[in-house]
Amino acid sequence: MQKLTTSLWFDTQAEEAAQFYASVFPSSKVGRVVRYGPAGPGPEGTAMTASFTLFGQEFMGINGGPLFPFTEAVSFVVNCEDQDEVDYYWDKLAESGEHGVCGWLKDRYGLSWQVVPTALGELMIDSDPEAARRTTEAMLSMTKLVIADLQRAHDGA
Repeated sequence: MQKLTTSLWFDTQAEEAAQFYASVFPSSKVGRVVRYGPAGPGPEGTAMTASFTLFGQEFMGINGGPLFPFTEAVSFVVNCEDQDEVDYYWDKLAESGEHGVCGWLKDRYGLSWQVVPTALGELMIDSDPEAARRTTEAMLSMTKLVIADLQRAHDGA
């Protein structure tokens, strides 16, 4: 067991979310699901918590009710090596969710994600301030990040 585990507060969908995330990310799995018993406070037999592992990182989903919804104050960054990865994660995570700007999205549970090509960092820290500025402006105009468009902006094309 790892020392630090991220806990995510869901209304009632912790088990469903754990299954969804494990289906999206390779080498991921749903772990233990603890169900409410006759003492509640949730309906007997429904999930109270669901653990899951994504890329070796353990998470715990808890069904705590609607009191504390997710906000953009916390997001998960998915670093992508190429456009195929960007497209895959963007399409899977944004399905039934909301598109944001600059590579941000909210999934169907309201959790915020940043789907970011690793090339973006390289383009934005260029020693040429104009190239970095053009890259930043291009990024700010996008929803899903497109590496070829970022590169063209960087190059001034």
